[in-house]
Amino acid sequence: MPQALRADVGDHAPCDPEFPPRAIAHITADRAATAESPLDLVPFANLKGFFTGTGKGQAPQILWDPFTGAFAQFFPATSRSKALFDAPGGTRTNRAGRVVIQIEALFFPHCRVNGKVFARLADTPCKGWGDLHAWVSSWDVPDVWPMGRPTSLSRNTCPADKWRTQGGWYAHAQVPENDHVDPGSWPAFGSQLPTPSRTEPQFEPFPGASFFQAGRQSPIIGGMHGRLVAEDCDRYTSSTGLDVWGAGDVRSYTAWQQKLGFEGRAADGVPGRFNWDRLEVPNV
Repeated sequence: MPQALRADVGDHAPCDPEFPPRAIAHITADRAATAESPLDLVPFANLKGFFTGTGKGQAPQILWDPFTGAFAQFFPATSRSKALFDAPGGTRTNRAGRVVIQIEALFFPHCRVNGKVFARLADTPCKGWGDLHAWVSSWDVPDVWPMGRPTSLSRNTCPADKWRTQGGWYAHAQVPENDHVDPGSWPAFGSQLPTPSRTEPQFEPFPGASFFQAGRQSPIIGGMHGRLVAEDCDRYTSSTGLDVWGAGDVRSYTAWQQKLGFEGRAADGVPGRFNWDRLEVPNV
């Protein structure tokens, strides 16, 4: 996936082309929160580290953060991944399709992000969903839910004949041999989304890495400052010069890059097009 951070875990294996192409929707469900006791969302980098470490045996193709639009990819689309239970001698759930693209959305019910609590995945900003849906569609996965689009955390196991013959999108809760109930909800396909209003805010286009020079003063930098603070990436030590690029901006932008899963030299505090677009700086 072009927008995803590469985190290949190896151990590739073919899918089964006698089955139609499909995508499987999961949520990470890594914490047990309630409406009365919400919990903070686990950082994207933590889950990325899990799937490249002790969780390799459960890794999907894609980890998706619907709050930032970040992606990490652990297997190519043409390989089976390992996010489903696959019984020996069974339906080979992880392989049963020309592609079986498995997506783990970074989400659990009643997670808290920047002080706001979200009960359903579909209630989140779903940032990056358009990119993700377009990429899955490019592998000929049709925009259908053979067992219905998920609306609750409950089992609805797909009959064997339908699983063998019908491609499209399936919830983890619908896959044979599995007992999970996720994802509980999922965003609509692009053709089913409402037409954006002309009054929706526009975002500042990426001005280029060379724009961000020490001492540069611009309302763009002031807008970026506000978004970094809103995203809990505030590493500033002064409340002056909010529209002037300086060391505090570098530290804070590094925190944003790390929140998106960038590491090492890729988290150098200098904006790039992908991470800038995900920050959604208001147009000035």
